[in-house]
Amino acid sequence: MKVLLLNGSARKNGTTFTALEEISLTLQSEQISTEIFQLGNPDLRDCSGCCACRRIGKCVYDDIVNEFVAKARMADGFIFGTPVYYAHPSGRILSFLDRAFFSAASAFAYKPAAAVAAARRSGTTASFDVLNKYFTICNMPVVSSQYWNNIYGNGMEQARQDLEGLQTMRLLGHNMAWMLKCIEAGKNSGINHPTPDTKIKTDFIR
Repeated sequence: MKVLLLNGSARKNGTTFTALEEISLTLQSEQISTEIFQLGNPDLRDCSGCCACRRIGKCVYDDIVNEFVAKARMADGFIFGTPVYYAHPSGRILSFLDRAFFSAASAFAYKPAAAVAAARRSGTTASFDVLNKYFTICNMPVVSSQYWNNIYGNGMEQARQDLEGLQTMRLLGHNMAWMLKCIEAGKNSGINHPTPDTKIKTDFIR
């Protein structure tokens, strides 16, 4: 089993990475393989709503999003980490996730996921709420911890001093491992995820 962790920060080794690394090490201790995918700061288009992905099977802008989706199809679970900008997730990670989830929902459906927010001081719960909405529109079980999945600090050194935040990350890793193992045991017993109905879309014209 493998968990794919997205570092939505432009900084490779900052506060967000510190949280994801703590989760990754915990998962590895549970014999779950991990990969931290660095979003970084490449040029990144937002979703234009062209719907070409419905025809060609991937986002029409062939960049880091499609690279991530290819890895996502092989993953069993996800952790999405974001820094907090102006009390919300970074615009970069939102553009990234809009395109990834719109073009490749099947790569994520029925796989457990969790969001992590990193901030110097505040805005984490609002950011946490935004990221969780991607999971709940895509049939993904949401993994929780003993507190909201937040970590604080202006950089790695300060984040390492947030002992409660780090403990929250470790428990999140253990809970993710537990859920993945439960899903695997269910599959081995012939219990698979539900078959979704054909989607009904109700539009109101005023």
